[in-house]
Amino acid sequence: MMVFGAVIIGDEILSGRRADKHLPRLIELLGVRGLKLGWARYVGDDALRLVETLRQTFASGDIVFSFGGIGATPDDRTRQSAATALGVELALHPQAEALIRERFGNEINAHRLRMGMFPIGAEIVPNAYNRIPGFSIRSHFFMPGFPVMAWPMVEWVLDTQFHALHHANDYVEEAITVWDAYEGQLIDLMENVTARYPDATLFSLPTVAAPGERRSIELGMKGAAAYVAAAMAQIRLEVAARGYEWQDKR
Repeated sequence: MMVFGAVIIGDEILSGRRADKHLPRLIELLGVRGLKLGWARYVGDDALRLVETLRQTFASGDIVFSFGGIGATPDDRTRQSAATALGVELALHPQAEALIRERFGNEINAHRLRMGMFPIGAEIVPNAYNRIPGFSIRSHFFMPGFPVMAWPMVEWVLDTQFHALHHANDYVEEAITVWDAYEGQLIDLMENVTARYPDATLFSLPTVAAPGERRSIELGMKGAAAYVAAAMAQIRLEVAARGYEWQDKR
């Protein structure tokens, strides 16, 4: 089974100057295709730390989406860090150069062409927003940090490079919201369901209710559709038998 990962890059994320929007969107884009995210890492712009992070992710063999740090300013170090992690040089990619020259015309300069310097062996990832491409190498796909550019690029990768993986695994998630219950009151129910359906995974997500709000627990199962359906049927019956109000989680 192929594993998808995410690397989200930038000091501005770690300092709180910018809120990360990539992680929830990537989870959504994978989910509608029957795929799921296996892991995510945040890393700042420090070159040594970024190189070490990418060495580890390249070694994983996973499919990785990287966001940020591929511009042309001094703090954009992702391209060079990827090359160093792979032990290769950077070179101006001919297709990237053509796209950048087309984009800027007479305003082209060495600074802008730097955005087409990729690790040797890389391929471009098209950018429909402004035609300045990202790049891919060793199952890693490097996108800009701007969501308006990055998210369509992720969709292009998923739909052109990994279409065969869409909905290939028998995996679903289903849950109900149980109102006015504490987890401790339902542990025996959870244990019974877990023992009866070991091929599915139970999850329980309680909320901390603010004054005036109702306490609730999101109680559900994930795994193969048949097991999840059977386990959820048991959960609904037992929750209702105990007198709790519940509703399906959408």
